[in-house]
Amino acid sequence: MSTAEAAATAEAREPGTRIKSSSPRQIPAVGVVTEDEEAQGVFTSMDLNRVIKLLEETEKDDLEEKQLKSVKKVVQCYQNGLPLRDLAQIFKILNLCAGKIKKQPHFIEPAYNILKLCGLPFLKKKVSDEITYAEDTANSIALLGDLMKVPSSELRIQICKCITDFYHAEPPKQHIPGYQQASSLYKIKMAEVGGLAKTMAQSLALLENQLVEKLWVLKALQHLSTSEVNCTLMVKAQAASGICAHLNDPDPSGQLLFRSSEILWNLLEKSSKEEIIQQLSNLECVLALKEVFKSLLTRGFSHYDRQLRNDILVITTIIAQNPGAPMIECGFTRDLILFATFNEVKSQNPLVKGLKLSNSYEDFELKKLLFNIIVILCKDLSTIQLLIDGKVILALFSYVKKPEKQKIIEWSAAQYEELQLHAIATLSSVAPFLIEEYMLCQGNAQVLAFLEWCESEDSFFSQGNSFHGTGGRGNKFAQMRYSLRLLRAMVYLENETINKDLCEKGTIQQLLGIFKNTISKYNDKEEAILLEIQSDILLILSGLCEHHIPRKEIFGTEGVDIILHVMKTDPKKLQSGLGYNVLLFSTLDSIWCCILGCYPLEEYFLEKEGIFLLLDLLALNPQKFCNLILGIMVEFCDNPKTAAHVNAWRGKKDQTAASLLIKLWRKEEKELGVKRDKHGKIIDTKKPLFTSFQEKQKITPLPANCPTIAVMDVAENIRAKIYAVLGKLDFENLPGLSAEDFVTLCIIHRYLDFKTGEIWNEIYEEIKLEKLRPVTMDKNILESITTASENIGKMVASLQSEMIESQACQDVQNEQKVYTKIQATHKQRELANKSWENFLARTSNAKTLKKAKRLQEKAIESSRRSKQPPNAVFHWTDIKGLNTTVPSGRVVTVESTPARLVGGPLADTDIALKKLPIRGGALQRVKAVKTVDEPKKSVPT
Repeated sequence: MSTAEAAATAEAREPGTRIKSSSPRQIPAVGVVTEDEEAQGVFTSMDLNRVIKLLEETEKDDLEEKQLKSVKKVVQCYQNGLPLRDLAQIFKILNLCAGKIKKQPHFIEPAYNILKLCGLPFLKKKVSDEITYAEDTANSIALLGDLMKVPSSELRIQICKCITDFYHAEPPKQHIPGYQQASSLYKIKMAEVGGLAKTMAQSLALLENQLVEKLWVLKALQHLSTSEVNCTLMVKAQAASGICAHLNDPDPSGQLLFRSSEILWNLLEKSSKEEIIQQLSNLECVLALKEVFKSLLTRGFSHYDRQLRNDILVITTIIAQNPGAPMIECGFTRDLILFATFNEVKSQNPLVKGLKLSNSYEDFELKKLLFNIIVILCKDLSTIQLLIDGKVILALFSYVKKPEKQKIIEWSAAQYEELQLHAIATLSSVAPFLIEEYMLCQGNAQVLAFLEWCESEDSFFSQGNSFHGTGGRGNKFAQMRYSLRLLRAMVYLENETINKDLCEKGTIQQLLGIFKNTISKYNDKEEAILLEIQSDILLILSGLCEHHIPRKEIFGTEGVDIILHVMKTDPKKLQSGLGYNVLLFSTLDSIWCCILGCYPLEEYFLEKEGIFLLLDLLALNPQKFCNLILGIMVEFCDNPKTAAHVNAWRGKKDQTAASLLIKLWRKEEKELGVKRDKHGKIIDTKKPLFTSFQEKQKITPLPANCPTIAVMDVAENIRAKIYAVLGKLDFENLPGLSAEDFVTLCIIHRYLDFKTGEIWNEIYEEIKLEKLRPVTMDKNILESITTASENIGKMVASLQSEMIESQACQDVQNEQKVYTKIQATHKQRELANKSWENFLARTSNAKTLKKAKRLQEKAIESSRRSKQPPNAVFHWTDIKGLNTTVPSGRVVTVESTPARLVGGPLADTDIALKKLPIRGGALQRVKAVKTVDEPKKSVPT
């Protein structure tokens, strides 16, 4: 037998060994104890079952002394650590001791000693022990929480110490041969599995008036709350509300508030935030938070107090997000508004008398947190009156001004800049709820003046360090961005008083000037923030000019030029993710609101080829913009000059606007799941426009004021807009359409008829579902309408079939023409080949050449006149002695044989004897020789 097997056998026979019930499989032993090591007496052999049985006895004399003595032996035996195999029995002994404490107080000490052992590392003989005894370990650790019910302060404190020791494991006092220390995270994991955090959280209810024990429990919970599993268990035990309600309990040490806030933070971060907010949204918790915050703000002066104060305010901010939280009822909202504005608006409230914030980091963070909580509080309409009473708008507007260098302020330049941006951002959220206060503070004038400063060249070095200052380092773009956001928020209220006041102050001209300047200052570094500024300017202009022709005239050609400049942006940039999509949306919106309806601006837009730019954008097929662009096109087509521009446009591959619109129609129907065959022909003549969504939805009776699915379909896709544009362009005279386009155009042409029939069919079906029986006349009319709609569908389908057949015939004819052209090409090639063969025959066979020469001379002779006119001068056109059968002039260049070898091109002809070069030899091309006219009669010299 091997050493490992012998050890395993010895272990199986050892008294008190726990029988493994959780895992029947055999796990190989890695670490074992030899017989020699066991003989050293590291763990004295004890029968733990005998100790348990002794503790369970109740009727013998001197029993208590024997029991105490046996437990003491157990403590001595395991003073170096608890083996995982004995853990269940040891904890059973601990539980039995705890149960006797109430009647026999002497058992407190042994229980206390056993708990001290629990703080030591757990020991394992085998690597597999952590898995084998996992269930027993988890149950044993869970027992610690149940022992908190024992009315003993010593035991409760020791339990908490034991739990905190889980997170600060110390090595065993003495190395035990054959045993290894369990991993440091093992206890923590088993505590999660056993649900220790839940029972510990529940134990807080037992310790309301026992400060020391409560602090120890909070310390243990603080450690346990670092785990998501434990936080979830604590939430189930209502730990958040239980801890928060006692935040303001008296505690000279200050630990209660610190540990409680830390636990609340962990719960918010690591468990369900919504559930925590719900637990804390009661009067008791909010009152406790209020009192703690006020106390720390007014009486806390240390760095620690300020940090804790800010933590409490953050927790309060999270709770304030719940509309059901009693923030107003307990007076917390009023106090928070007071604390947020007391620096800017003087108050006689005793809470802020003598209160002053320094420029320390904690006070700076407090100021920002107070601005932030005002934004959250203003969402509750019942807070509005408190905001008015607290003069919040006036306080925030104190930051909307040029920084004054001469004035001594309590914040550093970087801090003031960040607070300024934060205040303007807060105004964007609060001011729309307080319109009267905004106007009383001359809000428009202040914002426009601030914008003027932002646009000026004044020396100002922005830090750009904060979240709100992103992209604004070394410039005033951040201030401009948040000022424009504020204006946009006010303009979008559609309050005529505000908008009229803005227009009277020259806002339109000022914004156009700012936009032009941003174009000139454009650079890649601040691209994102400049795009946002430009988008906001266009949105503000849209809000001001909509439905007001005089304001559109003020917008003028200068504004149109800006819009055209934006529309010429490189299409590739739309995919860059830097705000170009938003800018394009704003531009299209400004076309709708600032140009349409003003005839001079429409004319100017058309003259500058604005329609071409719209169609170029539509041709890019941007799904996000199609609906908006087509809506603009529909409105523009009311202008009689628009149709000519639309028809004149040409896209890629000479695509026309009509072809583009029909292509978009087909794509839209494909996405909607409309039934069409491979040629685009109608399949279902009863429901030619039905989408897959309409097929799935059953018709249900609706009130008269509710639109049906057929009606909603008109607004939810672009088919109605395409129909409207093509209708205004005249269906009969659309250029550049293919046969497939004409097939689709048949459906578009009848869109209104099909949609009308579809709606009447819905009405008829609803009447049937409601089990109503219309009068005979109405019934006949409904049936006639349904039949007429179906007949139109059949007629369109028939027309489409004719078009498809006609196109098929045309395709066959075109194919035949191509084949004919191919045949002619092949025939020409055959003739060319035959001619080449004849040429080769003449050049390679003298007889063939002579025969060809004779035939040529005969043909030439037969072409001449039989009788010559009187007094006519006859000129010979052929050269005698020339052995060629091709038409020849007086000079023939033979490239195949070099002239130096044969003496010249005409060396062997009769004409060579007429003109000889000075150098002699055959007739050659000489630059210095001047050609002499030939006499009428050819006489040799």
